[in-house]
Amino acid sequence: MADKNNVRLQKFMAEQGIASRRKSEELIAQGKVKVNGHPAQLGDKINPYKDLVTVRGEKITFVKKRKMVYIMLHKPRGYVTTVSENRYGFNPRR
Repeated sequence: MADKNNVRLQKFMAEQGIASRRKSEELIAQGKVKVNGHPAQLGDKINPYKDLVTVRGEKITFVKKRKMVYIMLHKPRGYVTTVSENRYGFNPRR
């Protein structure tokens, strides 16, 4: 029976900010990734709560995915929302 916490290794690496999924696949193919001390193979699935993943000997610490919050804002006509605006001669970076 498959564990509901299991995820593909390259997806886990991408979510943790190690590399993109494609780059993670390259690292796995090059033998630079180990799971529980054993060289990883493409297609391996891991349990991020139990398995130890290392890339080039450095441990990847598991950080849960953050919950996204979306805010809807009403912006009346004529209001400009920007970091730098030259349309009206205003530049806040001066």
